[in-house]
This record gives sequence, C-alpha cells and structure tokens, in this order.
Amino acid sequence: MTIDNTEGARAQIGVTGLAVMGSNIARNFARHGHTVALHNRSIAKTDALIKEHGSEGDFVRTETIEEFVGALQKPRRVLIMVKAGDPTDAVIEELAAAMEPGDIIIDGGNALYTDTIRREASLRERGLHFVGAGISGGEEGALNGPSIMPGGPKESYAALGPLLESIAAQVDGTPCCTHIGPDGSGHFVKMVHNGIEYADMQLIGEAYNLLGSALGYDAGKIADVFTEWNGGDLESYLVEITAEVLRQKDAKTGKPLVDVIVDAAEQKGTGRWTVKSALDLGVPVTGIAEAVFARALSGSREQRKAAVGLASGVLADKPTDAAQFTEDIRQALYASKVVAYAQGFDQIAAGSAEYDWDLHPADLATIWRGGCIIRARFLNRIKDAYDENPTLPSLILAPYFRDAIETAIDSWRRVVSTATLLGIPVPAFASSLSYYDALRAERLPAALTQGQRDFFGAHTYERVDAEGKFHTLWSGDRSEVQV
Repeated sequence: MTIDNTEGARAQIGVTGLAVMGSNIARNFARHGHTVALHNRSIAKTDALIKEHGSEGDFVRTETIEEFVGALQKPRRVLIMVKAGDPTDAVIEELAAAMEPGDIIIDGGNALYTDTIRREASLRERGLHFVGAGISGGEEGALNGPSIMPGGPKESYAALGPLLESIAAQVDGTPCCTHIGPDGSGHFVKMVHNGIEYADMQLIGEAYNLLGSALGYDAGKIADVFTEWNGGDLESYLVEITAEVLRQKDAKTGKPLVDVIVDAAEQKGTGRWTVKSALDLGVPVTGIAEAVFARALSGSREQRKAAVGLASGVLADKPTDAAQFTEDIRQALYASKVVAYAQGFDQIAAGSAEYDWDLHPADLATIWRGGCIIRARFLNRIKDAYDENPTLPSLILAPYFRDAIETAIDSWRRVVSTATLLGIPVPAFASSLSYYDALRAERLPAALTQGQRDFFGAHTYERVDAEGKFHTLWSGDRSEVQV
C-alpha cells in the first residue's frame, strides 16, 4: 500500500533515482517489510512504480527533497541510485543540505572509489555518514537479492547493516553483505569484482570461439557443452547464462541469436578503472587487462574490417579428437579463471595496504557466493583457502588450486599452443598461462631490464650475493660502485 507522508517519519529507508536498478531495489526493501520513501526528479517515475508495484509493500510518495527527507526515521538512511559522476555529487549536495548530523547517505552506483574517498571525507566534516556501497547482480539481483559491498564508517553499519542484509542474497543462511571497510573500500572492491567479471566473460568467449572455430561446433552444440560444464567445477552464473544465450533463436532469421549480434562488446568503465588502479598499485592483473583490451579491439570495427585477409602464416590442422580438445578447453578455462580471481584478490590486498583498509579476502569470497554476476561454486574453495591462511601470498598457492592447476596444466598448454597454430586469438588464455609461468619461474629476464636501466639512467641494481644498491660506471672504466 502507499503511505501518505503527512503521517510523519515512517520510512526506514529512502531511495532516490528510480530507473530500473533503483526501482527494483526499492521494491526489494518493500517486499522485506521495510517502509520505503521514494524520490525521483521525474515524479512520473515515482508514480509509475507505485501504480505498478504499490501492492508489494509500503511506499511513501514524495515530490521534493524536503518531503523525502522528512518522511525518514532517524538516523535517516537514503540510497542514491543515479548516474555516477557529477549527477551523484549534485544529489549528495542536495540531500546533505536537508539532512542532520548522524544521517546516512548511501551511494549504490558504480562510483570510482577515489570519488567515494573524497565524498566520505567531505560529508564527515559536516557530521554526516557517507557509505559507498557496491551492488552486484544487475536488475534481477536488485529485485531478488544482490551481493552488497558497503564501505564507509563502521558505526553507520549498525543502523544500515540489518536493512541491507535483509535484502541481500542468502547462501547457506549467510547474507551476501558485510561491512567491507572505511571510506572508498566498498566501491574499490566492487570495481575489482567487475574487473574479474570482465576476465571471466572474456575467457568464456574464448572457449566458445575455440569450440566453434577449432572444432566446428554450432551454437546449439556449444550450448550443450556449457550446460555440461555447469554441472561440475565450472558451475557459475556466467557459464549458466552462456548456454541460455547460445540456445536463443533469432525470431527474424531463425538463426542462433549469437550469430546475428554484432561482435563488438561495449563497456561502462569499471574494467578500465580496475586496470588503471592496478597500474598505480603495481599489481599485474594481466587477465583482466587483456579482457578490457579485447573489448576495445572488438569495437575497432573499421580497423578490423581493413585488416581482414592479412597473412596468417601456415596454419596447423584442426584437432581430430574433438572430445579430448573439448576437455582441454574446459581445463584451460578453469585454470585461467583461477588466475583471474587470484589477480583480483592480489589487487584487493594491495589496495587494502595502500589505503589502510584492513580488508579480509574470506569475507569477500563469502558475499560473492550469491547474488553477484561472478557467483560460482569455487568461491567456497576461495573462502576456505583464505580461512585457512588469511595471509596467503597468492590464491594459486592454496593447496586446492595448486592441485587443480597441476591437473589442468597440460590441457592449458595444448589449448594455447593449438589456438596459436590455428590462428585463433586467445589473449586471456595465453596471458593467464604466461602469468602463471612467470610466477613460478625461479628467475626472470628482469635482471637484463634492470641492467639496461642502470646503463642509460644510472637507476642502480641489486646483487644476488650482497646487500644494498649498486651502479656500474658504464661511461667510465665499467667498475662497480655501491651507492
């Protein structure tokens, strides 16, 4: 039912920004017994939500920010679901001017975490709590239970946490929501989550391409393969929906829909943010970076069109044992996914250290098990790995994943080498394998790089047999000095 806001401050939570995500999360709150104040710059959207879904719970219709804030119980809790950037800043300022010390503003959009750090500090000076909450799960998750990653002041979670946990996805009786850490940590973690999502989707795309290009499978046959894979260790939301997408027929042509979709993948920016942040932190997220670059290359349609027919070299014959190569692809996909998650968790650890956030990987694996786009069976294994060793140097070194990669390694190498010989691009598979080989190498060619840097820039180097920094007098007698 709809509550008249003249009855007083009745609402436990307010939602401003009633596009699909905002509307769905408002309905989710209402379905869980919370009275929800609604606000949108276009009042028509507020009225449309109430008209179509008013029977789902208690909503308070408001037209102005003052009405909206006045409808909320104290401490007031307002969730902003508007476009990231300047629009978010404008709404925050409007709300802050109408709110009182102790009230809580929550940004549920995909904000850049450095913006969240800035906003939290600014609002803290005004006595307000600001929470940057990453929300994953898309439109369906927002309505039926997302994974929620709230950062910000810990004390605000006492008032906000129970509300968010009530609407989050639940796995084994545990809500997929927890307080992540201070200021921008929630949006940082959501950003890396999205980076892992980019890598995961690219790897699945490469597996699909190999099954079609190397083995000649059509979309229906590949759908059957992914359905089978989803019954094992690769069980995940993305593998599940891959089969559904591949089975969809185009109503106009009768062809598989995937065959009539233009092969140019768009992006909204969180993947790029992940890679930029990783570069700043000095963390090699090679699989995620290749996924971002692959989307960029797919969008370079004129350049690709002009390059059709370039020399391929002598290509190898296609695999003759389809069953074996299909299994090789499955193993390579699993091993490469492990690398993507390992790199993501490395970046989270680096961000935690840089900003003194004290993030806990096991908590993240727990809340990513349901609701979010990257939910997968093996997140339970990731949680177990970090529970057993919270300071694990790399997820790849956890006994379970170490054994899994050892089992997959030969298949992984066959897939990358076969794809190369067939001229089939596998940037994420290949870069993930190269990362793994570099990680396990006793010695890397970086020694030569450092020698070159010392030659042209006197950047110094370290020795394997002595402490300190050294420099060779390259322009002089080439003797070595300690600096």
